[in-house]
Amino acid sequence: MNNPMISSILFGIGGILIGVVGMLAISKLGLNRAQQKAAMVLEDANRQAENTVRQAVLDGKSQVYELKLEAEKEVKERKMEIQELEAKLSRREDTMNFRDETLTAKEKQIEHKNQKITEKLSVLEKMEAELQQKIDVQIVELERVASMSATDAKKELMEAVEKKMDKEVTAYIRDREEEAKSKAAETARNVIALAIQRYAQEETQERTVSVVGLPSEEMKGRIIGREGRNIKAIEQATGVDLIIDDTPEAITISCFDPIRREIARLALEALIRDGRIQPGRIEDVVNKVTKELNDTMMKTGEETVFKLGIGRIDKELIQLLGRLKYRYSYGQNCLDHSMEVAALAGMMAAELGLNQSLAKRAGLLHDIGKAIDFEQDGSHIELGVKVAKKHGEDAIVINAIQSHHGDVEPSHLISNLVAAADALSAARPGARFESFENYINRLEQLEKIANDFQGVSKTYAIQAGREIRVMVVPEQVDDLACHKIAREIRDKIESELTYPGQIKVTVIRETRVSELAK
Repeated sequence: MNNPMISSILFGIGGILIGVVGMLAISKLGLNRAQQKAAMVLEDANRQAENTVRQAVLDGKSQVYELKLEAEKEVKERKMEIQELEAKLSRREDTMNFRDETLTAKEKQIEHKNQKITEKLSVLEKMEAELQQKIDVQIVELERVASMSATDAKKELMEAVEKKMDKEVTAYIRDREEEAKSKAAETARNVIALAIQRYAQEETQERTVSVVGLPSEEMKGRIIGREGRNIKAIEQATGVDLIIDDTPEAITISCFDPIRREIARLALEALIRDGRIQPGRIEDVVNKVTKELNDTMMKTGEETVFKLGIGRIDKELIQLLGRLKYRYSYGQNCLDHSMEVAALAGMMAAELGLNQSLAKRAGLLHDIGKAIDFEQDGSHIELGVKVAKKHGEDAIVINAIQSHHGDVEPSHLISNLVAAADALSAARPGARFESFENYINRLEQLEKIANDFQGVSKTYAIQAGREIRVMVVPEQVDDLACHKIAREIRDKIESELTYPGQIKVTVIRETRVSELAK
């Protein structure tokens, strides 16, 4: 029993020993493999390190070579720059030497000339002294012979010279004026004639009064309404005054604002056609007509711009141009007048080689302030300049607006063309009308200006105030003085009067001799 147990213990101990030996063998085998793998890793690391070092050495050599090349190139360029600078310095030195030699030679010449001048001055001083001595002797002799002092003789001589020079100056001015007038008149006639011939605009027939025709007298009562409520509603909605008098089948619309007057006219016509006239309907029709009129004004402005071909323009300016269709000045339609001015200014600009499109634009916008002058304070020129600046118009266009009535000096030829075209359009027969009182006042002022001049006997304003004929006393005014009087009358008219177009001044001097036979 003990033997089997001992055997079992021995076998167990032997198995343990065998296991321990096996584990030691396996551990040793794994250690050897790890050592081999570590050796391989070290070998690979050494090999990579050697390669990296070798590559770094090659890269360093390459960089050193490139740096060397760049350094050599830079040294070469510096050498070339130094050589060029040396060459420039050498040339500059040669130039300075040449200038030095030239200046030296000139200094010698100047010194020689100064010496000659000094000698001549001394001779001239001697001659002047001798001449003055002789003059003094002659003056004493002349005073003795003429019994007149030198001061009196000088005064008489200056008066004679002044009288002679005055005649010569007047004659010279007359000749130059006639020459300039002949050339300027011919050129201006050609340009204006061409512009007028190429532009034909029918004369405006509408005036400032708006009259609405009625189909019958019974319609007047319907428009007035019960206790006048309809007419009050129309006046309140449109801002106009309706004048219903004894004129058969007609109602007169009165208002300073032409847009309101046109809205009232269109609204009345629409109400008459519809037949339903009562306050609620009146308000609806006025609102509808106002919207339609705004659209019509915009369309009119766009058609005007397109017809003249002046390019892009702001919508607000287009709307204002459409408003000019309903604005009149002295009975002349402002839109038609602006189109005439634009066309004439553009054609004259084309003849003179100027910017035709810009001239048309300036002519079209020269009276743009009249579209709002009945709504805002200020003259139409001030308002027009304000609107043009607001919309970024060209400085030439702004100057044309400012100067077309002479408020400021024109700064460009186009401004002068616009002023001339404005005068042409306004002065055209039938274009405008004026009151009889204003007409008489202008004629009286013209005659009074001319009568104030010395030597004028009679003055007549003819051709509706576009020509003034001045009769002078022949014993007091000679032929040359006539030119002087005409010029002075012209200047005084330009400075004191405001008028459309031009006024011709004609001075007439005639001598009549009569004898009585017995």
